[in-house]
Amino acid sequence: MEQKIFDSTLYCIIHRSEEWREGLDFLTDDAAFVQAGTWWYQKDKQLEAHWHNKVDRVANLTQETVIVMAGSLEVNLYNPNQEKLDTFVLHQGDLGIFLDGGHGYKILEDDTKIIEVKNGPFLGVEIDKTKFGS
Repeated sequence: MEQKIFDSTLYCIIHRSEEWREGLDFLTDDAAFVQAGTWWYQKDKQLEAHWHNKVDRVANLTQETVIVMAGSLEVNLYNPNQEKLDTFVLHQGDLGIFLDGGHGYKILEDDTKIIEVKNGPFLGVEIDKTKFGS
């Protein structure tokens, strides 16, 4: 697992497809608004039935996870001053968890397929996002 840390702020966690560990492996800490982890179990593993209790939570930031199912994705990370901090590529099977700062994406291959997961509710582009040049 790679962590992109700038000025003591964790901007992004990268989990590459070859980094899977058997069992339940949570990649984010308990304080993150988006919780992301991996499962790797063998046949007949039983996971206990459960539901998630309704609990009031306060989230003042949207955090986003992208999973590259096919193709590849170039990622640019930005600080709050909109200055580029880093550029890297996510390939098929890779996972990126964006916890702070800004990010921009460029699709690198035809037929690239991405799953995006983020905390909600989504309040609309005008409220939830500030767009700036790549």
